[in-house]
Amino acid sequence: MGQDSLEPGGFTDLLLEEGHDNTTQIEEDTDHNYYTSRTYGPYDSTSRDLWVNIDQMEKDKVKIHGILSNTHRQAARVNLSFDFPFYGHFLREITVATGGFIYTGEVVHRMLTATQYIAPLMANFDPSVSRNSTVRYFDNGTALVVQWDHVHLQDNYNLGSFTFQATLLNDGRIIFGYKEIPVAVTQISSTNHPVKVGLSDAFVVVHRIQQIPNVRRRTIYEYHRVELQMSKITNLSAVEMIPLPTCLQFTSCGPCVTAQIGFNCSWCSKLQRCSSGFDRHRQDWVDSGCPEESKDKICEKNIDTTETPLYSTTTLLPTTTRFRVLTTTRGSTTSHLPTSLPTEDDTKIALHLKDNGASTDDSAAEKKSGTLHTGLIIGILVLVLVVAAAILVTIYMYHHPTSAASLFFIEDARFDGPEANHAVLNVMDCIPVIQIIAQVI
Repeated sequence: MGQDSLEPGGFTDLLLEEGHDNTTQIEEDTDHNYYTSRTYGPYDSTSRDLWVNIDQMEKDKVKIHGILSNTHRQAARVNLSFDFPFYGHFLREITVATGGFIYTGEVVHRMLTATQYIAPLMANFDPSVSRNSTVRYFDNGTALVVQWDHVHLQDNYNLGSFTFQATLLNDGRIIFGYKEIPVAVTQISSTNHPVKVGLSDAFVVVHRIQQIPNVRRRTIYEYHRVELQMSKITNLSAVEMIPLPTCLQFTSCGPCVTAQIGFNCSWCSKLQRCSSGFDRHRQDWVDSGCPEESKDKICEKNIDTTETPLYSTTTLLPTTTRFRVLTTTRGSTTSHLPTSLPTEDDTKIALHLKDNGASTDDSAAEKKSGTLHTGLIIGILVLVLVVAAAILVTIYMYHHPTSAASLFFIEDARFDGPEANHAVLNVMDCIPVIQIIAQVI
């Protein structure tokens, strides 16, 4: 197929490619203050070029996450081998979820799908319903590719399988590639799970509750969201998101206060940081009195305007920031994260797994097919052992009527008076009861 035409060396080309064919029809969303999005249709050669064929990569570097590939509503941490800039913040760890998205937040809470995500196609996917479903990822040191392979919707299996991927590059670009989308994304039900395509980020503010010692309330403010048009997501389509300059890229006062990038950048001498006041470091900014200092944009020393920004500078019109608020409460004495935590859609994050739950392509395929057989064998062995134990106990009591066990059952039956004659019957009745319990187990 056309989307699999990428040669093994094409992944390097993808990382270095800066421009595209000028005849390509590019749709730009002006609401993306932090990113510029470009959507490529199925008949555009660029969409096929942006698809990364994981099957042609080094097999020892392609990992299939065993837990994510066999469960529903699970998420697991994955370490990055490079610094990935997301909304100007550098990440070295992300969380991959079975629901078709990547969680980028540091604070684990009960609403992973609400904000701080990279979502090529967030929906109620359940890899456990099909042996062909896998969640794979590949890290070559400069980019991470996460692919949801042949996954089905848990509440509508008959719609068919979905195959799509998200690529995170070390220059901050994010690419969504779509190979198999059997139904219009707008028709996917959001009753049991949110359906989203895009990006989101937020900052966390911690408040101490005076009435309750050692308890802190975390309020999560979503300060920006990129919502892509779901109608554009089809077979062989692709979306490329290019990061725009942010205040965080400036490391000195002069370039910070004179920047014309669409944000009201201010310099805080106490933190030695440039910010618009709305990023993941919001609480440090406020607690350090930076909002008051930012009113005076005069630098203490000579203004140095020779600093080179990380990205090309683009002049944009400033826009109003709106927030969505989420609140969580937890004890401040807890220094470690829980090993499993439900979210708003009952997604559980397997923090204790990290990369340990992942294996290479070949070994993961064997684990996938052998899981059911192992469980069946264990169940049969347990049933046989329980029944054998019940039979041995019954035979022993029959041949040793004066033993402590036999006398216990007899005395227990006589305790009720007239039912003493049923003592032997009660002992024999243990066999079907134990068999029923074994079947339930």
